[in-house]
Amino acid sequence: MNIENKIPSTGFKGLKENWRSDFTAAISVSLVALPLALGIAVASGVTPMSGLISAIIAGIVTTFFRGSNLAINGPAAGLIAAILGGLAVLDNNINYVLAAIVVSGAIQVLLGLLKMGRFAKLLPSSVLQGILAAIGVIIFSKQIHFALGTTSDADTIIGTLIDVFYKISDINPFVFIISFLGVLVLVFYKKINNKFIRVIPAPMWVLLLSIPIVYGFDFFNNHDIILFGSAYNVNPDLLINIPENPLDSIMFPDFSKFGTMPFWLTVMSITTIGTVITLASARAVDKLDPYKRTTNLNKDLVGVGLSTMVSGALGGLPIVNVIVRSTVNVNSNAKTKWSNLYHGLLLLLFVAFLAPVLKSIPLAALAAILVYTGFKLASPLVFKNTYNQGVEQLLFLSSTLIITLFSDLLYGIVGGIFITLILHMLLAKVGIIPFFKMIYKSGSKLIKLDNGSYEIKIKGIANFLYALQLDKLLEAVPRRATIQIDMSQTRLVDLSIMENLIEFKRIYDNEGGAVKLSGLENHVASSNHNRALKIVTGLVKKRITKRQIQLQKMALTNGWSFEREVDWNTSYLRNFHFFDSRPIEMKSNSLQGEDLDNNIHWEIADIVFDEGALLALEIYQTTVQVVRLPTSIPKFIVDKEGLFDKVFNRVKVFSGSNRDINFKKHKGFSSKFLLSGENEDEIREFFTEDLIRFLEDNEIHHIESNGEALMIFKYLHIAKTDEVQNMLTFGLNLLKHMNFKGNL
Repeated sequence: MNIENKIPSTGFKGLKENWRSDFTAAISVSLVALPLALGIAVASGVTPMSGLISAIIAGIVTTFFRGSNLAINGPAAGLIAAILGGLAVLDNNINYVLAAIVVSGAIQVLLGLLKMGRFAKLLPSSVLQGILAAIGVIIFSKQIHFALGTTSDADTIIGTLIDVFYKISDINPFVFIISFLGVLVLVFYKKINNKFIRVIPAPMWVLLLSIPIVYGFDFFNNHDIILFGSAYNVNPDLLINIPENPLDSIMFPDFSKFGTMPFWLTVMSITTIGTVITLASARAVDKLDPYKRTTNLNKDLVGVGLSTMVSGALGGLPIVNVIVRSTVNVNSNAKTKWSNLYHGLLLLLFVAFLAPVLKSIPLAALAAILVYTGFKLASPLVFKNTYNQGVEQLLFLSSTLIITLFSDLLYGIVGGIFITLILHMLLAKVGIIPFFKMIYKSGSKLIKLDNGSYEIKIKGIANFLYALQLDKLLEAVPRRATIQIDMSQTRLVDLSIMENLIEFKRIYDNEGGAVKLSGLENHVASSNHNRALKIVTGLVKKRITKRQIQLQKMALTNGWSFEREVDWNTSYLRNFHFFDSRPIEMKSNSLQGEDLDNNIHWEIADIVFDEGALLALEIYQTTVQVVRLPTSIPKFIVDKEGLFDKVFNRVKVFSGSNRDINFKKHKGFSSKFLLSGENEDEIREFFTEDLIRFLEDNEIHHIESNGEALMIFKYLHIAKTDEVQNMLTFGLNLLKHMNFKGNL
């Protein structure tokens, strides 16, 4: 852990110490939460105020009971389908659905108090992705008609989607221009480097840019506008409906359907999806937390359950941990849970003082946000990333998606689990009874070795049903011990178990322990991904790529070492700010060497890392060079401003500041590079004329110092062998131009 990453205080002491950074982060979060809360409510078939009510309660109530540190609570797109399904089976009566929301919240509180949050791990990862993809299709198909100004009377989701093509001639251009502009903003926002524009989040820009169009074409009065000889109607029904007195929007639950099957199906849908999203999001946000804190999942369930009960009782939507807003919170330098409270209070102020402005927001603007959200949940990239984890994972996702679209969420979950189990049995080549015996009576055990370290031997079938037993074994290991997890006696290890083991290793290593995963040498998988499902087939000849052969020859020629296997230990890379909130999936193809004369050790390796998490997850690959230095140097980041802004938001630098350090005598350097760091005086002294001239004369790389090592990379792809050689040459030449004498 970095020295500067001192873990913030908790409770009211943390409130006092960190209120400035938390409040600043909450401003950004609330600007994202406002349009999303409105849009999710409209997409759920309820009033816009229901979304705002739940978002306010999520901030003000949940904060005091939950276990998360940086997660933001509120209504989520993932529950839109559950609410729509509830309305469909409960006579389209929102009061009955509110009752189901209250009961769902009570069940979540009970699950949390009974410490049953761990049961969410029993849902296979690919099935969850399939459910989210199905929700994305549902959102997209419903909202695309609002974005186009058309309607659909189809009874099915697929029919509603197909209707888009039949309704092309009915598109209202004055509605479409709003939604089209909104989608453009959402797509290109990250590529815009203007500081003023980046202060306001993309969803809020969608709303702000739509309001002048509303006034320009007078959506407040029902009238026709003639365009190219055709008349198109605009009217107040195309705007969101906010009552003059916000208190008039409060609704109360009706429990008269409590004893009916449709009521309980709605309760189970809301509870299942809400619980899984909350716990999965909490774990995802933990990966982004720069302070490496771990959420108390059971306490989180109690918090969201209580606030869901309050929300449902007042006419609001279910409350969960929401990943997009949480990511904004982390990237805005929040420190404690109090940013969630501030964001709820800010939303309350928005409702109290900006109600007239909110009434000017067109439904098409909200539809643009939701169409974009739906597309992201079910985009081709989702299927590509799943396929990269294994062709069988794509099968699980696709089957869950199809079953859900042609039935409902619960059938989708059950069907996805059933198909997953059937394929696991086929891959393991065992019958039903032996299959379950190899899960629940596998003989897996924890052994304490004579040297004080521990070994966990996992045997049999290690799939998602084994997750809770695995947790018991892992919980029995003392903190800060050395553990080897041996999977050589497993017949099958699935993606969910690999995810749990990798997550355990991440947390355990951060707390001072050491975990080594072994025993998978004789297993095969349909993908090279480190999480891919693995089955044992006996001795396997490992495939080696042409690039790996070339790197191996390069190592032999120069006396370096080369290791092509996956290295699970990537904790050191997290000492660099670039990877503070970008979880590393794996490191492989490690090329290492030393310069004994200068006491320098270097490594070049391929890295796979995530940007965002869960619903906003994108996966990238790069080749990174790390050079361990003979002495300490200032901490800094050198980059071309905008070099990676096309893909990422600007790298967060020290103390939440990204102020560019300029050199008046070297205007060419200052215009070409963004230099930032912790101690400006030390950095100016370290960056001599010789070093500045060297950087000016060479191609731009991302160069970062953590004080004792440099991290250098240039590409957002796996480097070719000649590019690897160029990286090494650049790195070693860079060191020759650095002044270490003043830091000895």
